Amino acid sequence: MSFRLAAYAVCIEDGQVLLARHIPASGETNWTLPGGKVEHAEDPFDAVTRELAEETGYHGTTERLLGVDSRVISAAASHSGAEHQNVGIFYRVRVTGGQLRPEPNGATTEPTWTSIPDVDRLRRSSLVDIGLALARTLPATGHVAAVPVGGLVQH
Repeated sequence: MSFRLAAYAVCIEDGQVLLARHIPASGETNWTLPGGKVEHAEDPFDAVTRELAEETGYHGTTERLLGVDSRVISAAASHSGAEHQNVGIFYRVRVTGGQLRPEPNGATTEPTWTSIPDVDRLRRSSLVDIGLALARTLPATGHVAAVPVGGLVQH
């Protein structure tokens, strides 16, 4: 089983959420939250603003921890053909500056502010739904109930 620890920025302003188009090495593109892998010896609190800057050009301030999501993707559903566990740490981040731009030579492009009601029509990562659910409900435990994967939502 592979394992990944990642930090994700949930940036919401005026009824819009900041998304970026993920371009995987193989497969169809989808929309996701800015964020990604926590590097060795890196604090996830620092990783989330680093990833925001890398993927969108924006600088941000972390306002609060929203929660943690841990999910196992079966070998059949995984792109690698092996079971995979992703532990995502979701933070509410406020954009404080910078210039919106795509990630140079990266796996994400087209950072875009998207109306929250329009998110349902997008082909998106389940991370988007998890982040929005955490931002909406602010669960005291920081744990979001399982988000069903199907339709337009992708792992």
